[in-house]
Amino acid sequence: MSSDFESYEQDFAVLTAEVTGRIGKVPKLVGDEKKQMVANIEKQLEEARELLEQMELEVREIPPQSRGMYSSRMRSYKQEMGKLEADFKRSRIAYSDEVRNELLGDDGNSSENQLIKLREERAHLLDNTERLERSSRRLEAGYQIAVETEMMVMLTSITYLHGVLREIWLERKCIFIWKGSGLLGTRQILIYWIETSKGL
Repeated sequence: MSSDFESYEQDFAVLTAEVTGRIGKVPKLVGDEKKQMVANIEKQLEEARELLEQMELEVREIPPQSRGMYSSRMRSYKQEMGKLEADFKRSRIAYSDEVRNELLGDDGNSSENQLIKLREERAHLLDNTERLERSSRRLEAGYQIAVETEMMVMLTSITYLHGVLREIWLERKCIFIWKGSGLLGTRQILIYWIETSKGL
């Protein structure tokens, strides 16, 4: 079950990275080219929402004792999705051709226009850098959780095997005593079993 979740998780990471890159290009486009880019981003955002829904369904199928770390990752992905949608909305509205002309006038080659555009591009670059850093931290955290989970499973298996071996040893010990001495009856063997089990 967790393998399906991780597959959706990888698809979501690739998809959101593509969306982030395309959102950064929207302010630089005009006309039909801009409309086409906006349509592509809207389609990818819908695909990302569907992936989140699939991951939520997978989390519900995971046993409660293992569900916590997946729920935490889901919250992080939903926050990332919300930020992507907000960035997309700003790229469509705040930097549209109409708003830019209203703020800067018709002289698009003025020094003021160039300065504002440079500031906008710098802000987008910083945002993209922060997203990459957050993605790297999430991947590192996910790897650490996977390692810790594997160790817990191994320790549980070893503990269980140890208990089984002790029970087998105890059974053989009782059988040996029963065969080796005619003085011990069924009641004495049961008493020995109970007393010995207390030390397990």
